[in-house]
Parts: sequence; C-alpha cells; structure tokens
Amino acid sequence: MSFRIAVLISGTGSNLQALIDDLQDAPIEIVGVVSSRADARGLERADAAGLETAVFSLAEEPDRDRRDAALASWLEEREVDLVVLAGFMELLTPGFIRRFAGRIVNVHPALLPAFAGLRAIAQALEYGVKVAGVTVHFVDEGMDSGPIILQEAFELAYHRDIAGIEEQFHEVEHRLLPQAVRLIAAGRVSLDPDNPRLVRVDADG
Repeated sequence: MSFRIAVLISGTGSNLQALIDDLQDAPIEIVGVVSSRADARGLERADAAGLETAVFSLAEEPDRDRRDAALASWLEEREVDLVVLAGFMELLTPGFIRRFAGRIVNVHPALLPAFAGLRAIAQALEYGVKVAGVTVHFVDEGMDSGPIILQEAFELAYHRDIAGIEEQFHEVEHRLLPQAVRLIAAGRVSLDPDNPRLVRVDADG
C-alpha cells in the first residue's frame, strides 16, 4: 500500500514539482493538491501531472476556522497520511493542526529558529548573514516553531543578486523536502519520547 500525501501550495508550485519529479519511483502517492489561491500556477503543474486539485480560499470563505475545517475534511476523505506544506503562505488554525497532529510538515527558507515567518530570505539578507539554509520541520500551532526534521546550511555570496540567492535556496528546498517525505514514509522519522523537540532521523535506514 502506498503512503498517501497531500501537498498544500499558494504560488508557483516549484516545491510541488520537485515532489512530483522525485517521488515517481517511490511507494508514495500524491493524492491531492490544495491551493489557497485560485490563480496559483502550482495548480497548472498539478493538472499537468494528472493530480486531483482543490482550492480552499479565504476570499471564498473568509471564516478561517470554517475554511480549515472544510479543508481538513477534504483531506480526510482522501485518507491522507501526511500533509506537506510546500509554499503554503498561510497559518493553519489550531483545530486543523490538531486533526493532523504529527502529520504536517513544512519547508522554510531559513535555519530555524532564525528568520521565522514571511520574507525569510529578505530578512536574512537585510541582517547580513554569511551562512543561510533551509529547514524541514513538523508543524505545530506556532509560527515555524515545530520540531526540526532536516536542515541544510550553505554560505551566501558577498555580492548578492537576489534572484541568484533565491535560486540557491530553491535548489536546497527541492532536494530537502522530498528527502524528508521519503524518510517519513519509510518510518525513519520519530520524536524523541524524552524530548519532543528532538526528532530522530534514521537517514541510513
């Protein structure tokens, strides 16, 4: 039986495409792609891959609790094992988080806990950091505050072209997020029972 994931997006869907491409040979099935925006380009990527899509927009349902409850029900109907936030630019409600406790992951373009929230890359550049990175973490009810699964750091060039810097982040995201999904699907990721902030990852399996 395949491991069933749903991918939540808000924009271009480049991380979604990385998952589509990377997981083709894995016993992992993308059973749904959800966007928070009807005009998200990522929906076109999903359609091209033959994936089921849906839009749950606050523009259509401004009550966030009701929107997230409907989204959660849609995911449960598809028996999703893992919810993957891949450029999903909204906070999910506590009620949604509780319904999928321990089964939501997010990719963030920073070495958390540094530069949480929106504009993470811009925050890092404004601060003048010399080392940046990408984090994949479990999602809890806070802002990018859940237990860390994987992180990868890299040096930033002194002469900083923002487009080039963003591409540097994306290259790592596109590798790290599918790796984390594969590890979770294989049962090689677990929380330390003595310290729920620590995530055990059996990378060598």
